[in-house]
Amino acid sequence: MRADRLVAVLLLMQARGRVTAADVAQELEISVATARRDLEALSTAGIPVYPQPGRNGGWQLVGGARTDLSGLTAAEAQALFLLVGPAASIAPEAKAALRKLVRALPGTFREHAQAAAEAVVIDPARWGAHAKERPELVRSLQDAVVRRNRVRLVYSGRGHQPSERMVDPLGLVDKDDIWYLIAWTDRGQRTFRIDRVVAAQATEETFERPEGFDLSTAWGEIVERMEERRSGLTATVLMDQRHVWVMQDRLGRNCEVDGADGDRVRLKISAPTPLMIAQELAGWGGSIEVLDPPEVQAELARLGRELTDRYSGIV
Repeated sequence: MRADRLVAVLLLMQARGRVTAADVAQELEISVATARRDLEALSTAGIPVYPQPGRNGGWQLVGGARTDLSGLTAAEAQALFLLVGPAASIAPEAKAALRKLVRALPGTFREHAQAAAEAVVIDPARWGAHAKERPELVRSLQDAVVRRNRVRLVYSGRGHQPSERMVDPLGLVDKDDIWYLIAWTDRGQRTFRIDRVVAAQATEETFERPEGFDLSTAWGEIVERMEERRSGLTATVLMDQRHVWVMQDRLGRNCEVDGADGDRVRLKISAPTPLMIAQELAGWGGSIEVLDPPEVQAELARLGRELTDRYSGIV
């Protein structure tokens, strides 16, 4: 019997308490005969599992026994703890889970796993600011996502009165300190800003996740659509090479290098409106030159006049 399948069978038994050969076969996509042989082999190998005959019978671990087998290689265990470890600095639940995971690992893995967990600390607060607590609403919605409970949501969209709707919560995303809920509705997949949720109540009704849904992929597609809408207008800008990295760092994908023009670099700067581009560029003063469009040039000129009128009397 393959070792990874042995671990899978044990974890399945721990999760469900009691399983039949048919349960194992369906879960692991093997034949019932193979599943039965695997269960018998576990018992023969000394694992405390036993069969209970009868209509409601099955296989289970003796006395609810647990196993230390994790199925992880040393490299996998280290990678896992490098990933989860930083969360322990900001989430007490993660710290408790790490302690239990360490005890569950084979002894030869524990030292490196513990070191990996302590290798990185995440400080979510900016300099001079307090760490932001995760909103309680996020915690309750996260529980609904995990438990697959439908949620009665009261949502106030921008410029709209609050409305109530029933949603299937598929996942939560934290982007730049703003939380979003991706959910399935009667109108298809929708994205909700948590700070616009007036109320959310999980129901006892459960739902099935759409087949093939992946939260990371779904969010990536949402970001692409949002960036396209945010990039409705593009301006051509010239600036010195040494400053290009600053502009790219600030604007990200909304700033693209479009070649060279003498000793300066030509950039494409995108935003929804001329004013928004002008506001990004105004602080650079005469160190940049906007070649087009005229709408952005006009907005820069207007901003310059406003500043001149306000501060021209100051020496």
